[in-house]
Amino acid sequence: MTFTTDTHLSGQHASLVPLTQDHHDDLVEAVKDGELWRLWYTAIPAPEAMAAEIERRQGLQKAGSMLPFAVLDTGGRAVGMTTFMNIDAGNRRVEIGSTWYRRAVQRSPLNTECKRMLLTHAFERLGCIAVEFRTHFFNHASREGIERLGAKLDGVLRSHQLNRHPDAPDTLRDTCVYSIVASEWPTVRAHLDHQLRKPRP
Repeated sequence: MTFTTDTHLSGQHASLVPLTQDHHDDLVEAVKDGELWRLWYTAIPAPEAMAAEIERRQGLQKAGSMLPFAVLDTGGRAVGMTTFMNIDAGNRRVEIGSTWYRRAVQRSPLNTECKRMLLTHAFERLGCIAVEFRTHFFNHASREGIERLGAKLDGVLRSHQLNRHPDAPDTLRDTCVYSIVASEWPTVRAHLDHQLRKPRP
């Protein structure tokens, strides 16, 4: 198995399957839930750009730098996307990113379980030394979610990227870099399992 081998991961609340154009219509409906593409601090495809975004991610997989997934709910409906990205197989490092979910499933067990499955695959099957997460300094929901996983802030890359958005002026992005390293994985795994067992209101 390589870092970009098509992979299926299944859990109680969600499944991760190789992203294809077959997921297009579900993903268009998903991104409309909350008009997610209008968020200025993140890059989520608009409905009319969904086919191109799927194609872009598939192209990065062929180039060896990304493993893209469609996120399916228990009914088999695609409710978002996630990836292993910036793959550095030689140093056994990946970033989990380019993730978005329809508003209805945000802050639900689905996200926690998806991260649990991705981290298990990274550390226990791919033998990763570290897994990174990166997000915009002003994406507070994303930062809180990453910190709830047990990832630690490595630092902030100031003026790291130009942030371009069709509904807002260009801005400079400060990028928060988090990671979980292999020695921390058993504790993080226990923490995530505890979170998934907790009753939900």
